[in-house]
Amino acid sequence: MHTLTVDLGDRSYPIHIGQGLLGKPSLLSPHLGGRQVLVVSNETVAPLYLEPVLGMLGDYLVTTVILPDGEQYKNLETLNKIYTALLENRLNRGCTLIALGGGVVGDITGFAAASYQRGVAFLQIPTTLLAQVDSSVGGKTGVNHPLGKNMIGAFHQPRCVLIDTNTLDTLDDRQLAAGLAEVIKYGLINDADFFAWLEQNIDALKARDKQALAQAIQRSCSIKAEIVAADERESGRRALLNLGHTFGHAIETGTGYGNWLHGEAVAAGMVMAADLSARHGWLPQSDVERAAALLRRAGLPVAPPAEMHEQQFLDLMAVDKKAVDSGLRLILLKAIGEAVVTAEYQPALLSETLNAAA
Repeated sequence: MHTLTVDLGDRSYPIHIGQGLLGKPSLLSPHLGGRQVLVVSNETVAPLYLEPVLGMLGDYLVTTVILPDGEQYKNLETLNKIYTALLENRLNRGCTLIALGGGVVGDITGFAAASYQRGVAFLQIPTTLLAQVDSSVGGKTGVNHPLGKNMIGAFHQPRCVLIDTNTLDTLDDRQLAAGLAEVIKYGLINDADFFAWLEQNIDALKARDKQALAQAIQRSCSIKAEIVAADERESGRRALLNLGHTFGHAIETGTGYGNWLHGEAVAAGMVMAADLSARHGWLPQSDVERAAALLRRAGLPVAPPAEMHEQQFLDLMAVDKKAVDSGLRLILLKAIGEAVVTAEYQPALLSETLNAAA
């Protein structure tokens, strides 16, 4: 097992990474507030991993909620099912919520924890690669709205993140590839050496080599933990973690939640961000091709759906959490391993990128 720490002072928490961690109750028990626990999972993950998690909880008073699986269910209606279970079972302010599943389960459970009785404890047990390297770490929680993704939510940090890499054995190839998009993102924004390592090891990662996956997860979580510790509420540097996300969220919303996986949309969005960076003369075209080539090798799309047009992108991108009074900010690249948050882009060049992608 390898343990990282998200350093947030008295709210710091561990990220445990390793094989077979679902059989170690000592990793959970220090972070459970009271005797009452609500475990939230979904119809895909629960049959595989709910029983070992319940086994870790021993004599705790445990309630479970099983949600439907899919991004299209990350909404207020589904969130209300968690509130109903909390209230029907009279869970008090000392309870702990445990999110067992991918990014949707983690985000919606975290938001329930942030808002139930104005805030209760929660733990993350992510079972997809994307959740393990990204959404389970950092305390971003929330739900989608038909007009915008993740626009309703709260910052609420977990007390622990438990990453059992054995859960990736049951992950389908499409979901694995979606997670690799976020892994590649970390190399693009912060670590050129890691990006080069990914170029050398992408085939091993796709083949689910345990050592390669553990190394990729550890490095990704290390980068995210460092950035979150420096900028918990995304007032500056943390926005770099959204490379490709403004374009990607527009794709997810525009095509209907669940039709494109989050990682697939982010992959296409990162290529669009790289293209726009090159049009400004900040990034060599060879680096755009290098990024696209790695994403293709990972099994990911590198262009948005053909039916999306420029105005649709612009309308959807206007509903973005990174927008400020002066307008939309984008995350662009100065080099592989160096990203910037900027509103200093040329609208005409953005138009070229959007039309070229379409």
